[in-house]
Amino acid sequence: MKQHEKTSEGLIRGLTVTAATMLVVGSMIGSGVFRKPASMAEQLMSPELMILAWVVAGIFTLIGALTNAEIAGMIDATGGQYKYFRAMFGDFIAFIYGWSILAVIQTGSQASIAVVFSEYLGYFFKYPQFSEEIQKFSIYVPLVGNIYPLQDFGTKAIAILCLLFLTGINYIGVVFGGSVQTVVTFVKIASILILAALAFSFGSGDISNVYTGFVTKHGGDVNMISMFGLALAGAFWAYDGWNNVTFVAGEVKDPKRNVPRALFVGTLMVMIVYIIINLAYLYVIPVEEIAKSPLVGATVAEIIFGPIGGAIISIAIVISTFGAVNGSILATARVNFAMARDNMFFKKLGESHPKYMTPGNSLIVQGIWSSILTLTGTFDTITDYVIFASWLFYGLGAYGVFVLRKKMPNTPRPYKVIGYPVLPAIFVGFSILFVGNTIISDTSNAMMGLILVSLGVPFYIYWKYIGRKRNQ
Repeated sequence: MKQHEKTSEGLIRGLTVTAATMLVVGSMIGSGVFRKPASMAEQLMSPELMILAWVVAGIFTLIGALTNAEIAGMIDATGGQYKYFRAMFGDFIAFIYGWSILAVIQTGSQASIAVVFSEYLGYFFKYPQFSEEIQKFSIYVPLVGNIYPLQDFGTKAIAILCLLFLTGINYIGVVFGGSVQTVVTFVKIASILILAALAFSFGSGDISNVYTGFVTKHGGDVNMISMFGLALAGAFWAYDGWNNVTFVAGEVKDPKRNVPRALFVGTLMVMIVYIIINLAYLYVIPVEEIAKSPLVGATVAEIIFGPIGGAIISIAIVISTFGAVNGSILATARVNFAMARDNMFFKKLGESHPKYMTPGNSLIVQGIWSSILTLTGTFDTITDYVIFASWLFYGLGAYGVFVLRKKMPNTPRPYKVIGYPVLPAIFVGFSILFVGNTIISDTSNAMMGLILVSLGVPFYIYWKYIGRKRNQ
């Protein structure tokens, strides 16, 4: 067995640039590209605006990745963005970010993608469910409303089993988890591109479905700026996860070069794949039909091949979502591990497994909480409050480039963000507008995100002034 370099934190530096790139791609391509086109089509009712939303979201995601890449080249520690925030803004912002990663951003992402994994697996199996009376059981959350943990419980139960199984996979080794990620990601990219090629070749589509002269089929008065903002939220969900690779930077070989490379190449690959497959969807199905098709990938495959097509693409989507959950689980546990190593969280979470050299305790806690979040809502509900919380910190992260240029001017930067200061400034401005639009247009989900983020404040006070002393 090949020996890998061991880090000072008790982990191993075993991820290659290919594994890192596939972590970027695999963490992004999960459920969003198969599920979000339906809601985006319903919001916009225009094929051109729908594609434009994917392009705009892709461009801003790429700008965010390039901006992050500069910092990733400077700071190569396990914990990634948490470590960046600590260098930029100090303990408070770093802790709130790390808390948010555990409370909602990444665990909510894992929960929602696992739900889609379960839904597509449900194409082949009928899950048992509770009676309608039991499913009506609800828990009231202030500013959010009622949540129904037992609704569609069969689907949620399979999603939880997926989360716990992949937590176990990553518990026994980062190289093993990285290998699973690479293989699954290659399979999912091939599946999507093959589906697109078959759609264009045998889908009996019509180019008029793709180009209608920017005519929207909405009836009545509709605020299209607000609708485009909501559609962008859907697209951003599909692009989310690009910064996961920074969390495992300490376990990537030659991280100061390979992490920025992985961010750029991986994000660009995903942008191209998303635009191609959405053009294929629209070529086969008019935008108003996509709006009625929550499982649009399976619908397109059924049109091409009949019932067997739906089965084939459902298998591909099961693989895709499986890989996305794996990538997120692999990366995210390193944040709370890093926080605990800084005496900013439970000390036990900062311990590496003596045999497997993984953040085992952090993985277990993450797996339990993501399973609980799975019970809180539907796919769209979870993703909407996740993406709101994510963009709060994406904007802060981009602003941090300006902070570090002043704070650490002499630190070597193997990569400097192109278009500085214009591109990072545009990204920060866009983040402010996006978060503001979400608060106005999707208030309840934004409030859920804010509540979960704000709950970190008393925990910060505890760890900063009480818990840290006990850990020392």
